[in-house]
Amino acid sequence: MSAPQTNLEKQKRRHIVPLLGMALVVLFGVGLIIYWQFEEAAQGDSPGLEQPSDPGAAPNTATPPAQP
Repeated sequence: MSAPQTNLEKQKRRHIVPLLGMALVVLFGVGLIIYWQFEEAAQGDSPGLEQPSDPGAAPNTATPPAQP
């Protein structure tokens, strides 16, 4: 069954604004995710770049004293 009145030009005019709005929301969301990932990477620790001052030293495994 087909639509009773199909005016493609009128439908294009009616749908362009909602489609552009949805595209802008998607681009904004993707931009936020990319920004978030770059911020996390910039603030994260870089364990591979740190060099120990004394390679033969044992790691600090001492536990702090228990609090009363």
